Amino acid sequence: MRRAVALVGLFGIVGAGLSLSVLPTTKTEAAPKGQRTFLIPASDGYGVADCISSNSECGKIVADAWCEAQGYARASAFGLASREDFTGSLSKARPAATAPEQPLVITCGG
Repeated sequence: MRRAVALVGLFGIVGAGLSLSVLPTTKTEAAPKGQRTFLIPASDGYGVADCISSNSECGKIVADAWCEAQGYARASAFGLASREDFTGSLSKARPAATAPEQPLVITCGG
């Protein structure tokens, strides 16, 4: 009885190996993602606000790294968010001393 079970198990393993070896060799590609925009607090603790807020090479590197970490190929746009881009920014006028920091925006795509 043990030999029969071992023989069936052996045939199963050999059959699985053969079926995997005869699969067509096609290259798989991820489905393309659309663009997505991320709002990041300027005081996120990582110090990326200085790079992102300026249109420098440093900003492009940081924005591309952010997009890659989120599963996108590269950043298509980055910079300071406009007041219309984040919630609660268009209500009452606030004194300049209590105004929140303007967040950063990174648009990823590709």
